[in-house]
Amino acid sequence: MNKAVIFALTLISTPLFAIDLGENQIDNAKVSANGKHVTLLGNGVEVGQKAPNFKVVDDSFVPVTLDSFSGKAVLISVVPSLDTGICSLQTKHFNEKVAGEYKDVVMLTISADLPFAQKRFCQAQNIDKVQTLSDSVWHDFGKNYGLYIKDMGLLSRAVFILNKEHQIVYKQLVEDLATEPNYDNVITNLKAL
Repeated sequence: MNKAVIFALTLISTPLFAIDLGENQIDNAKVSANGKHVTLLGNGVEVGQKAPNFKVVDDSFVPVTLDSFSGKAVLISVVPSLDTGICSLQTKHFNEKVAGEYKDVVMLTISADLPFAQKRFCQAQNIDKVQTLSDSVWHDFGKNYGLYIKDMGLLSRAVFILNKEHQIVYKQLVEDLATEPNYDNVITNLKAL
């Protein structure tokens, strides 16, 4: 059995742990699900600041950090779960309608889905221009960007654009988890890079 499978089986069989984080004070009470506000945990980020580094895994459980994309502009599309309708639409939109137009921008989708689920989704939906990354192991992205949803174990829907120096030049925190991002605003900000 290979190391990735052993690691994944260990992760799946290990009881879930509570994440002890403070509330995101920057984005407090800005996101709702089913008409109720959700509490975001972690350190919120703002436009103009240096993007915090993060550690996530790819579909083979290989660690990936923001530093892996040094010197490149990055679009980060954040979704709660690829196995839901809106998250699927969001990921397909960036893969089919945005990534091809902005080949000099690294396109990432980050969710708390296990890498196996992300890989299955990408194969079934022909996602080949956007790299999917999982925050399920360390929850580092959710903590560092203030997007970890308390009591749900998911990330809040958002889009970030980072310039080549990894300064945050655009942030869209989607106020209702059941709606897609405003793609026109994303495109306008990509054009301004």
